Amino acid sequence: MDRRSVLRGGLAATGGATLALLSGGSAQAAGTAGTATGTRATAALLRGGRPRLTHGVQSGDVTAREGVVWARSDRPARMLVEVSRRPDFRDARTVHGPVLTPDTDLTGKTLLSGLPDGAELHYRVRLADLDRGVTSEAVTGRFRTAPHDRGRDVRFVWSGDLAGQGWGINPDLGGFRIFTAMGAVDPDFFLCSGDLVYSDGPLAETVKLPDGRTWRNLVTPEKSAVAQTLPEYRGQFRYNLLDANLRAFNAHVPMIYQWDDHETVNNWYPGEILDLPQYTEKRVDVLAARARRAAFEYTPMRSSRTGRIYRKISYGPLLDVFVLDMRTYKSRNDANDSPTQQNALLGAEQSAWLKRELRRSKATWKVMAADLPIGLIVPDGSAAQEGVAQGDGGAPLGREREIADLLSYARRHRVRNMVWLTADVHYTAAHFYDPSKAGFSDFDPFWEFVSGPLNAGAFGPNKLEGTFGAQLKFAQPAPQANTSPADGYQFFGDVEIDARTETLTVHLRDLDGKALYSQALTPRR
Repeated sequence: MDRRSVLRGGLAATGGATLALLSGGSAQAAGTAGTATGTRATAALLRGGRPRLTHGVQSGDVTAREGVVWARSDRPARMLVEVSRRPDFRDARTVHGPVLTPDTDLTGKTLLSGLPDGAELHYRVRLADLDRGVTSEAVTGRFRTAPHDRGRDVRFVWSGDLAGQGWGINPDLGGFRIFTAMGAVDPDFFLCSGDLVYSDGPLAETVKLPDGRTWRNLVTPEKSAVAQTLPEYRGQFRYNLLDANLRAFNAHVPMIYQWDDHETVNNWYPGEILDLPQYTEKRVDVLAARARRAAFEYTPMRSSRTGRIYRKISYGPLLDVFVLDMRTYKSRNDANDSPTQQNALLGAEQSAWLKRELRRSKATWKVMAADLPIGLIVPDGSAAQEGVAQGDGGAPLGREREIADLLSYARRHRVRNMVWLTADVHYTAAHFYDPSKAGFSDFDPFWEFVSGPLNAGAFGPNKLEGTFGAQLKFAQPAPQANTSPADGYQFFGDVEIDARTETLTVHLRDLDGKALYSQALTPRR
C-alpha cells in the first residue's frame, strides 16, 4: 500500500520604470481603467471600516534585480507596496500596485524591478479603499536579492507535500511547525517541489491514530470534499494560509513554486477522463485549468500571460534553478515501456528550452527542480507507471527516453554540476547516479536528493531501478504507509553553497531541523 493508493478511494503598467505590476497566470489583468470601472460596479461588496489583508504576504521568484510580492484583500482595494533597505522604512520607495478584485479572488501580485543586488530588503503592503481613501494596517516582509558576484554564500531549503492524506492543520500539535525549523536556517529562498495543496484530499475533523491517539484537523468547507470548481481550488490555498507558521515563513522567505499532481488530482495526465465517483467533473483538462489559475492567483510566481510554469531563476553566479513542469506535458499512465516514445514528460517545447538554457548557463551549479524523481519506481495502480522509471533497469523506455536524451545532451555540451532535487514520494533519500553501473551510460555522474513531506502522510521506500545506475546512499522511510505527522517523519532539504570554495553541501533534515544526512559536492570544471 503506497501513498497514491491511499488517495485513490493582467498585466497592467503603473508606478514608474523601476517597479512593474504583475498579474499571474490566466487571470485577467487588474488595474486597468476597465477593471476600475468594473470594481465600482461591485460597490455592494464593500464593507465598513478599513480594508484588511487576509492571509499575510508572500514574495517569490527573487533574483538579483527583481522579486514578486503577493497579497490578498477582504474587498476590492488597491495594493500599495513600500520597499526599503531599512526595517524602519526610512527612504522607502512606494509603488501603486494592482486593484485586487473578485476576478482574482481579491489576490494580486506586484513585480519589483530595479532592485539592488545582494541586499536584504524590507517591504510592507497596505490596501487603499477605492472610494473613501482609507488604508489598511500594513503587513511587513523581507527578502534577500541574489548576489551579483561570488562574495556571498547562498543557502536555500526545499520540500513538498502539504496537508495530504488527511493530515491538515492540527492546532494541538502547533500546526505546520516544520516551517519554523525551515525558517531557523535563514534560507535565501524556499524551493517548493509541488503538492503545495491537496485538492483531492478531503479532511475529517478527527482521525483515530493506530496507538489510540486522536488527530484533530482544522476543517473549512472547501477542505471537506474534493475540489472541482475554481472557488474550491482557491479554497485549498486559503486553507493552508490559515496556519500561522506558514504565514510567518512566507513573510521572511521567498518561494520558488512548482506544481505537481495534487494541486489538481492524484496522478493526473493531460486528456485523462476520471473514473472516480467523488468527481462530477470527469475531464481532467477542465480541472487542471481551474487548478492552474488558482495556483497562479495564490502563489508569488512570476509567469508569462500563457501561464507557463517552467522557468529559470538565476540566483547569482553560483546558482541557476531550473524549475521543471513534469505534469502539463506528461504522457498517459500506462506501462511506460515504449521503445520509440518521445516528449512524454517535459514535451518538445520545454525540452528545447531546457537544453538551450542549460547550455547558456554560466552558473557554477545547475539545480534541476523536478516534481518527479528519476530512478524511483512510482506505480499508478497495479499495471501503470506514474513516474519516470518503469522497472526493468535496461535501455531507456517510455519517459526514461526523454531524460536519457537530456543527460546525453548535457554531457556532449559539457554542462557541468547538475544536481536534481525533488519531493513526491514522502520520505527523504540521497541517490547517486553512476554511469558505470547503468543500463544506459551516456551521461556524467550526478546526485539526486529527495525530501518531504512537509505535513502529509509518510511512506516509503520506493524501489530504485538501474537504467541510470541509481545507487542508494541514504533513506529515511516511514515505518508504515501513511504514517501521520504526529510521529515525526516529515522532512526538508537544506542546500549551502560556499562562496569561496563553491562547494555545494546538502543536508537532509527532519521535522525539528536535525541533520540526518549530509553530502558535500565539489564542482567539476
